Amino acid sequence: MGSYAVFLRGINVGGINIKMADLREALNACGFPDALTLLASGNVVLTSSLGAAVVKRECEKCLRAAFGYEAWVVVLDAGRVAELVEACPYPDDDRSTHTYITLSSDTAVLDELETAGAALDGAEQKRLGPEALAWLAPAGGTLDSPFSKITAKARFKSATTTRNLRTLVKVRDAAAALNTA
Repeated sequence: MGSYAVFLRGINVGGINIKMADLREALNACGFPDALTLLASGNVVLTSSLGAAVVKRECEKCLRAAFGYEAWVVVLDAGRVAELVEACPYPDDDRSTHTYITLSSDTAVLDELETAGAALDGAEQKRLGPEALAWLAPAGGTLDSPFSKITAKARFKSATTTRNLRTLVKVRDAAAALNTA
């Protein structure tokens, strides 16, 4: 039985509103009885005997059926989330910057984002692995930051989602608690 973190793309923004209790109920009904939601931005931890790729496919199918939208998720082994948190060289947050990690289910897409970010003047980013890219944004200006605008492009939505480092710490901790329950 594996523990997974499931990160939904684009919910509770842009008109796709899903209550976390409804999300949990839908995932429970689709074969993930211990699914636990965190925060209101589409973070889930769960256990499954299925591999990560199958969990991704089943979660997307479930969300599309239950909520009627083009659902995309990134699924990572819970242990990998812990490794990414530890590998991030940036602080949780400070007065001037916020740390974000863009997660991807497609290495080639993340390669493209990394190249685009590296071309930006003054952008600070670090590749954490084939599925994750850490980057900094100015406090209060995340959505206006040049790299954030790149990640928001439609061609990246099926394979990526971004979370701040504080959220990944909470997901890591919830997954660890789920494993000990």
